[in-house]
Amino acid sequence: MAETPLRTVPDLTGLLKHAGHVLETQLTAALAEIGLTPRMQCVLINALGQERTQIQLAEIAYLDKTTMVTTVDALEEAGFAERKPSATDRRARIIAVTEAGAEAAEEGQRIVDKVHAEALAALAASQRAPFADSLIELVNGQLATPVEAQPVRRARQRT
Repeated sequence: MAETPLRTVPDLTGLLKHAGHVLETQLTAALAEIGLTPRMQCVLINALGQERTQIQLAEIAYLDKTTMVTTVDALEEAGFAERKPSATDRRARIIAVTEAGAEAAEEGQRIVDKVHAEALAALAASQRAPFADSLIELVNGQLATPVEAQPVRRARQRT
């Protein structure tokens, strides 16, 4: 049996994936209390204050087209947003946040901030800002853009 290779650096992928998953489940549970999902909250926050199309919001929120449509459908059904024609491009539809949606987004942001503050509270006070600053630096730098990669496919087998 071969030996496991020695790690020379921490498993950032595994650590970030785990932390992201746990934070997302905590956010999902907390936001559910006011009828929002993390996706709905993200779309609302990014649709406030600036006219953005559904496509632009999908890019900001890292949502595929189908997921974005279902998210906006849910926001419309809840009375938090509506699709309207763009003032600058009549072919495009913008997502306009309703008054109820703005209130929900504000409450949702308080919840998001609370969940994030609770997560950061696991660190010593002196470590919180440097940790967050380091993550921001990674996300804005080395980890800003995904690499285009072809999925690995198995060769077809002849029958």
